[in-house]
Amino acid sequence: MSIVANKKAFHDYFIESKLEAGIVLEGWEVKAIRAGRASIKEAYVVVRDGEVFLFGMHITPLLAASSHVRPDPVRTRKLLLHGRQVSKLIGQVERAGYTLLPLDLHLQRGRIKVEIGLAKGKKQHDKREAEKERDWVREKARLMRVKV
Repeated sequence: MSIVANKKAFHDYFIESKLEAGIVLEGWEVKAIRAGRASIKEAYVVVRDGEVFLFGMHITPLLAASSHVRPDPVRTRKLLLHGRQVSKLIGQVERAGYTLLPLDLHLQRGRIKVEIGLAKGKKQHDKREAEKERDWVREKARLMRVKV
């Protein structure tokens, strides 16, 4: 069940592969994410010292959050992956032009997971081409509906 999706990533990047990762969260963050108060639009993933971190994910705290907790909405969050997966990601990211992006935040068996994607940036002409293709598919579907 998807909670938040990063549609901008599919517009700005070619997604070459996807990987699911766990995420280290605090209690107030889990409650806020379940309430749909998270944004991964500006977020990105970085590999440092053999660990994977998520930067820029914004979680708006709930008003009913505990008074003794000082919520930081954009703190750095650690992603949970196996060692083999991390070493594979390091090898792929070191190639020119590749980056890691969060694509989706979802629930799986009661746990919040992040789907990250290995992506290569699109040029402006690639974006235009993708938009033309989408328009043509939409127009084709419309024409087929009208005929029938």
